Amino acid sequence: MGSPAEQGVRIGLSAVVIALRDRKACVLTTPGDDAGAALPFGPFDPARDRTFERALRDFVTAQTGFRLGFVEQLYTFGDLGRASPRATPGPERRREVSVGYLALTADAAETPLADARWTPVLDIFPWEDRRDGAPACLAPIVADLTAWAAGDLRRQARIETLFATTPAHRWNEGRVLDRYELLYEAGLVAEAARDQDRPPLRTAPGRSMVSDHRRILATGLGRLRSKLKYRPVLFDLMPPTFTLSELQTAAEAITGLSLHKQNFRRGVERTGLVQPTGRLSAATGGRPAELFRVIDGDLTTGEALGLPLPAQR
Repeated sequence: MGSPAEQGVRIGLSAVVIALRDRKACVLTTPGDDAGAALPFGPFDPARDRTFERALRDFVTAQTGFRLGFVEQLYTFGDLGRASPRATPGPERRREVSVGYLALTADAAETPLADARWTPVLDIFPWEDRRDGAPACLAPIVADLTAWAAGDLRRQARIETLFATTPAHRWNEGRVLDRYELLYEAGLVAEAARDQDRPPLRTAPGRSMVSDHRRILATGLGRLRSKLKYRPVLFDLMPPTFTLSELQTAAEAITGLSLHKQNFRRGVERTGLVQPTGRLSAATGGRPAELFRVIDGDLTTGEALGLPLPAQR
């Protein structure tokens, strides 16, 4: 085993690209090992790549045929003992560190490369979908977590807080990463068994991902859910014109919550972020609905507030 200097560090770049397709929040994925999905990813070459972001854009386009718009940096991932993201095999002694990015797009057309696809995010995290109330998978998950806690008060408190198992706790849709990390610690996701090189225990449902990509995706989804409350980022996922029902459906697809229709609409109108176009949409399947568009201006300023998320009670 060489010294840290001899081992070196390789920096990788990974992209969480989210769009809406067929009323679902989807993430851009590529095929990974063992039938697992992977995020677009590639190593950063300091001798060739001018910036992280430029290298990331090139990787995504090369692997999926998709060109990124706006991106923001998420986090740097490199915990020892967890499978580190890598695009190609590297020297065993090199520590892998991955820099994750989040990108949103309203262009969710079929990807030019056949191997790339839009994968529903809630197929990967089914316990995060509460649009029809608590999902069927939640009770078995909580039972397995409780058995793992085995009287440990600290662990039990984390379960109660993160999964809102008692009336005293409210579901916090933004804590996606915390819930995934708790399941990982309890050995209830496939990635935990893989990283610890042991046969899997009973695992929570949901599609596994290669390397540490499900952890990176959990970080991206949690960041997006939290940002909806203080920045109008939802409009980055919308076409130029939309109905208020389509806007609400998009918010529900991202948050995994069922929102109160009238309160949501009143809240959207109070923000002053949208205006009617004077045209109607006949694509609703019922009575034509009014089409809206985002007001002109810079929605990234401090004056641009997030959209209301009034959950059904």
